[in-house]
Amino acid sequence: MDEITIIDVPAQTVLGIRRTGHYRLIAELLPEIAIYAMEQGIPLGMPVFIMHESSAEEAMAADREGTADVEVAFPVPEGTAPGPGMQVYALPGGRMARTFHRGPYGESETTYLNLFAWLEERGLAIAGPMREVYHNDPREVAPEEILTEILAPVA
Repeated sequence: MDEITIIDVPAQTVLGIRRTGHYRLIAELLPEIAIYAMEQGIPLGMPVFIMHESSAEEAMAADREGTADVEVAFPVPEGTAPGPGMQVYALPGGRMARTFHRGPYGESETTYLNLFAWLEERGLAIAGPMREVYHNDPREVAPEEILTEILAPVA
């Protein structure tokens, strides 16, 4: 199991898209932003998925029903102009629990369960949308090398 730590995450200016649907939208929306940024010469940070569903059960039901609140973004320089259907905004920072999952995205359940248990043992509550930061591209690394940073705002 990867180590879980508490860190302070700074607020970031991001270029993002938020839509309702299935979580597979993540794989469609991130390239949409990346292509626009590449065409405009906008430097991008690591891609982020912001999960608005507040529990695993809620997330699974929302994905099954196509009602998931899917928000994806890339850190960008301040003053970046948004493309069609995109927004530039501040992604809030704050005190967050952080862990890492190495391997396919679909196999992250144990990492999440370990994080939830760790928070409960310490009397910490999740205080806002969780995030996944994608440290590498699944098209460029082996599935077992995919690295996902998982952040949970805590109170």
